[in-house]
Amino acid sequence: MGYPGTLLPLQLDGVTFTAGGRTILEGITARIEAGPRTVILGPNGAGKSVLMRVCHGLLAPTAGTVKWNVPDRPGRRRQAMVFQRPVMLRRSAWDNITYALKLAGVARKDRDRRAQAALEQVGLSRLAQSQARVLSVGEQQRLALARAWAMRPEVLFLDEPTAGLDPTATGEVHRIIQAIHDAGTKIVMTTHNLGLAKYCADEILFLNEGRLLEQTPAERFFTQPASAKAHAFLCGELLWH
Repeated sequence: MGYPGTLLPLQLDGVTFTAGGRTILEGITARIEAGPRTVILGPNGAGKSVLMRVCHGLLAPTAGTVKWNVPDRPGRRRQAMVFQRPVMLRRSAWDNITYALKLAGVARKDRDRRAQAALEQVGLSRLAQSQARVLSVGEQQRLALARAWAMRPEVLFLDEPTAGLDPTATGEVHRIIQAIHDAGTKIVMTTHNLGLAKYCADEILFLNEGRLLEQTPAERFFTQPASAKAHAFLCGELLWH
């Protein structure tokens, strides 16, 4: 499409977000590069999902800046997000994808081809004409991933993509995330699941009480956490903080 340059890196400088008189994010500075899979970890209430929404542009920071390498154009965005509870349109699985592609400005001749490929990639071809809202929770999450993948995003934000899924469905989502990464899309993900983080992460952003305490390679984080809070989190002491 002739985009000038790539979106990444994404630079956050002093990002603060407050709501209802409460500071949810405080002074976060980080640089998110292309390539490595970035997982945002932290205990409940750390601000993980809010940080992801600020990065994606759904929320504006109260203070500080969020800056892509090049501007992301409204209407034909080069980044996508899949939520913990994906929104399904009252349409078939197929139409959920083709309608999203239409809104994104994809030419009609390309929509069906992309939808077919995306459903095949997530193992839902047989359910293409099923109503999206009657699919199982795991199938809906796979459809949400297919819908996002069909957009061919440069960056894909995933908010707790395996929350509430059984082990089989979780394994399917693991596989899909890996395939999207292998296809060249930058993955940025939040999760409470340390097993998923170890499986998917190349780097970790560790949040606690709205502050970024660590941005470090995943292997180092899991073997030699630099902060006492991160060590406590890995030991389970902060999981329900």
